[in-house]
Amino acid sequence: MPGLHASWPTKSASAASIEGSISSLGSQYVVGLKAVNCRSGDVLANEQATASGKEQVLKALGEAATKMREKLGESLASVQKYDAPAENVTTPSLEALEAYSLGCQAIERQDFAAAVPLFQRATSLDPNFAMAYGRLGMSYMNLGETTRAEENIRKAYELRERVSDREKFYIASHNELFVTGNLEAARKIYELWAQTYPRDANPHPNLVNIYDALGDYDKALAQAQEAMKLDPGIGTYYLLLGGSYMLVNRLDEARATAQEAQAHNLATSGIHLLLYLIDFLQHDAAGMQREAAGLMGKPGFDDLMLDIESDTAAYGGQFAKARELTRRASDSAQRADKKEAAAGYEAEAAVREALVGNMSQAKQQAQAALALSTGENVEEGSAIALGLAGDAPQATRLAADVAKRLPEDTIVQFEYLPMIHAAAALQSGSANKALEALVPAAPYELGWTGLNLYPVYLRGQAYLAAHQGSAAAAEFQKILDHAYVVQNGPIGALAHLGLARAYALSGDTVKAKSAYQDFLGLWKDTDPDIPILNQAKAEYAKLQ
Repeated sequence: MPGLHASWPTKSASAASIEGSISSLGSQYVVGLKAVNCRSGDVLANEQATASGKEQVLKALGEAATKMREKLGESLASVQKYDAPAENVTTPSLEALEAYSLGCQAIERQDFAAAVPLFQRATSLDPNFAMAYGRLGMSYMNLGETTRAEENIRKAYELRERVSDREKFYIASHNELFVTGNLEAARKIYELWAQTYPRDANPHPNLVNIYDALGDYDKALAQAQEAMKLDPGIGTYYLLLGGSYMLVNRLDEARATAQEAQAHNLATSGIHLLLYLIDFLQHDAAGMQREAAGLMGKPGFDDLMLDIESDTAAYGGQFAKARELTRRASDSAQRADKKEAAAGYEAEAAVREALVGNMSQAKQQAQAALALSTGENVEEGSAIALGLAGDAPQATRLAADVAKRLPEDTIVQFEYLPMIHAAAALQSGSANKALEALVPAAPYELGWTGLNLYPVYLRGQAYLAAHQGSAAAAEFQKILDHAYVVQNGPIGALAHLGLARAYALSGDTVKAKSAYQDFLGLWKDTDPDIPILNQAKAEYAKLQ
C-alpha cells in the first residue's frame, strides 16, 4: 500500500492530497479518506471503512486506501501488484505507528537524539516492526554510533520479508550501504528503487552518499538536485544539495541553498555545519564563529561542531587548542551516551598528532579511543595513528580485525586497510612497501570517506621517502587542487609543506621557498613545540 507509510514524506507539489480521519463509535472505529484537488479544493473521491477495535484500524485503513486508489483511476493490475495488507507493510500497532511517525519527523529536523527513543518505543510496542529498526539504525548512524546502528539495520534486514516491496528496497539498500559497506551492491539497489518508484525521493540522498564516497561529485550533485526536485519541502535535502555544491567548488550556490532553507524555515542544525565549512573555505572567521555559536548547547550537534573546530585549530597548527576542543567534544558525546562517537574524535585526533610528529601523544590518544570503543571506525583511525607513530604490531592487529569484520566493505578494503599498511611501512622506512600498499586506493582516493584524500597524502610522503620529488609534488598538488573536499582537514595545510619538500628535492629552490612560505604563513600563530614545524623552519633556513 505505497503512499500511506509515515516514513514517506508527503509531496508538497502534489496535484491532490489525501485527508484522513479516525473517529470512535463505541468499541468500533470509523476510518475516513478523502482525496482533494489541491488547486480547486474539489473532493475527488471519498471512502470509509469500519474497524471492530483499535488493533484493526490499520487493516481498515488499508482496505479504504485500496478502494480509493481504484476510484482515482489506478489500474486493477497496479493495485493488485503493489497492494499489501497494512499489518504487513509496517505494523499492526497504531501506537507503534504513531511513535514511528514522530521519529520520522525528528529525522526530517535532523534531531536524531530525539528520534532514537521514539523508534525504540515503536520496536518495544511491535518487536517485528522492521522499518522502525531500520530508522533507529540510521538515527544511531547519524549520531556516530556505528555499532548500534548496524545492530538495528541487521534486525530490520532479518524482518524484511514482512514488509512491502518499497520498504524492502529501503532495508536491503541500507543493509548493503551501512552494514556490509558494499557500495556497488548498494548502488544497484538504490537505482532499481528509483526506477521502480520514480516519484519517490528517498533513494536519491543515499545515491549522493555513494557517489560522494566514490569521489564522483558531479553525479552526487545530480542526485541531490533530483531529491530536491521531487520533494522540495524537506529541510535535509537543502543540506544535501548545499553540501553537494560545496564538494564541486560552487561555494556561492552552496551558501545560497543554505540561506534558502533558512528563509523557508526549513534549516536543520546541520545547516550551521555546512555554513561553517563554507566560511572556512572563504576565509570568513567571523562567519565561522557565528555558525559555531549557533550549535552550542544543542544535543547531538554541539559535539560535532567542537570536533570540527578542533580540526580547524589543528589546520592552523594550534594543537594545544585542538586537544582541548577534542576533549570537550568527547566529553559532550559521552554525556549524550555516544561513546563510539567520542572514541572517533579521539582516534581522529591521534592521527593528527602522528602527522606532525607528536608520536607519544598520538599513541596515548589512540589507546584512549580504543578504551572507549572498539567500533570499526575507531579501530581504523587508531590503527593509522599507531602505524604512523611506530607501533606497527598493534596497527597490523587492528587492521586484521577490521578486515575480518568487514570483508565486503568497499572503503575499508580499498582505502582504510591500504592506509594502515602504508602508515606502518612509512614509519619502518620502507617507502616502496608503502607505495605498493596504496595501489588499491587509487580509484577511491578522492572520495568523501572521513579522512578525505589521506591516501594521496600518504602516497606523497612515500614518494618523498623514495626521493621521487616530481611524483611527490603531483600528489601534494592534488590535495591543494581539492581544497573544497579536504576543507579544514590538517593535511590541507601540511600539503604545502609536502610540496615545498618535493620541490626542494627536485632542485626547484624558487618554488620550494614559495611553498615553505605558504605553510609557515598558515602556521604563523602555531604552538612552538611541534616537531614538524621546527623541521620546516630549519629546512627553509637552509634555502636562504
